[in-house]
Amino acid sequence: MIAHLKGREKELEEFGWTGRHAGWIALVCLHSGVFTRAQAMRFLDAHPEQARRVVHALISRGLAAEETVPGVRGIGRVCRIFSRRVYRALGAEHVRHRRDASNEVLMRRLLSLDYVIEHADLPWLPTETEKVAAFEGLGIERRLLPVRVYRGAAGNTRRHFPVKLPVALDSARATFVYVDPGHDTSTALRSWGTAHRGLWRALTRLGRSVEVVAVGRASREIRRAERVMGGWAEDGLPVEADAGMRDEIARIERAILQGAIQVLEEFGGLQAAMKRSVALTKQIRRQGGRGSIQRGTAWRTVRLAGARYR
Repeated sequence: MIAHLKGREKELEEFGWTGRHAGWIALVCLHSGVFTRAQAMRFLDAHPEQARRVVHALISRGLAAEETVPGVRGIGRVCRIFSRRVYRALGAEHVRHRRDASNEVLMRRLLSLDYVIEHADLPWLPTETEKVAAFEGLGIERRLLPVRVYRGAAGNTRRHFPVKLPVALDSARATFVYVDPGHDTSTALRSWGTAHRGLWRALTRLGRSVEVVAVGRASREIRRAERVMGGWAEDGLPVEADAGMRDEIARIERAILQGAIQVLEEFGGLQAAMKRSVALTKQIRRQGGRGSIQRGTAWRTVRLAGARYR
């Protein structure tokens, strides 16, 4: 039994799924919508032929599709559960996981699932509705939750926790998972932290310990995330700085990674550019106040470590 599913896997009996298999389908639909055979093998403790049968059963019933994704290498084929009926049975009919996505979003979903597989016992809040209800139940105002406004012909739609990354909450601790699909700089991580700053500090005031876990595929991503999270825990979250400073840091990081000599020369060369980046980071941290999280850790995937995409 997976506690955070709250028995929703039993609603899949109409499809012929029970026990561990039903739990697996529910876990995938609620956290990612996609999976690889290696992930199914790990969760189900199955051999390759059993994983193949699971995938083919989904496909034969018109509930999923499996394909080698163009532009993605190193993980084999990816299975996507797209049937609205399955998501409706789980009470998550409108979750966007069942839809096709860009390679970057696909990788983010797979990495999210990979972490949840290894920590399925945590009290995850799988859907936007559950996340919002849990934090509002603590007395935290909705305005402090990360949000994005989507504009359409029918009007504007506000989505909270729009990146759809794993969040777990119990009486003592809140765990927020950030997934790096392979960015070249820490800009996306810093922006994600910016969106969560108010919530993290509200949780701290309520006596909840806030832990951030950065999930990545390569040691470079892990080290970069550890540096950023260290600043959040020790010196405060760098979110109130002028956007121009953050952009400048990102530009320096890209120039160093790509060996862009012309850009580095604008700062007086490599060493001067690095000093400028350090100075800007310190300035940002001074504006951030006290730390916003209590702990930041990194987790490196094994099953998706060889993934390459663009």
